Amino acid sequence: MPNNHIPGSLNTHNALHLQENVIKALSIDNLIFGLDNDELKILLVKQTDPLHQGKWALPGGWIRYDENLRDAAYRLLEELTGIRDLFLEQLKTFGRVDRFPSERVVTIAYYALVSADKFSLVAGQSAADVSWQSVNKLPELVYDHAEIVAHGLKVLRHQVCHQPIGFNLLPEKFTLLQLQALYEAILNTKLDKPNFRRKIMKMNLLSPCNEKQQGVPHRAASLYRFDAEAYKHLSESGFAFEI
Repeated sequence: MPNNHIPGSLNTHNALHLQENVIKALSIDNLIFGLDNDELKILLVKQTDPLHQGKWALPGGWIRYDENLRDAAYRLLEELTGIRDLFLEQLKTFGRVDRFPSERVVTIAYYALVSADKFSLVAGQSAADVSWQSVNKLPELVYDHAEIVAHGLKVLRHQVCHQPIGFNLLPEKFTLLQLQALYEAILNTKLDKPNFRRKIMKMNLLSPCNEKQQGVPHRAASLYRFDAEAYKHLSESGFAFEI
């Protein structure tokens, strides 16, 4: 496994010259948001180099001359965390002049929203640890990574309010309470139960399963599934999803 250090974790005097096949002024940072027991978290790696030992950072690193940007993002994510087989979307390029000391480094951020429990984490050789951390209780992050996370959160919360991407985190059959808890976790706010349910049902995007929960200690709730085909047809006719 190549030793690809993370921008923001490098000894800037020596580490920029560790590999001759990387673009030393261009890097990748990955924001992987994970829903974990109704709490929104983000994937972070702990640094090993003496300059930033013990500090946390977004998983990322240098781009090779012979690879595409997205390929670099996938490679670095897997090398540092063990995570693979997810879709990464490009977020934004961060290029503030002083974001990296002594050198000019521009970073391209990618992001994804996943169910945290679907992935096994394995810290790569240039990471002391890898873990899911609550977005509401972030540890100190290196360089401008806190700024990158803040921007990513803003984009994510806007996106889940205007696209039904949150449904991908639910089981195939879910209750309205589970759906509300998902949105409350991502948006970090309490939603009014009657208003939320009325708005969701009015969209006609949920199909009743004609089933109820099994083996629950409380009154069993009705189960629904997201109708992707209905959403497709509605979108083509100008429908606007909005929470």
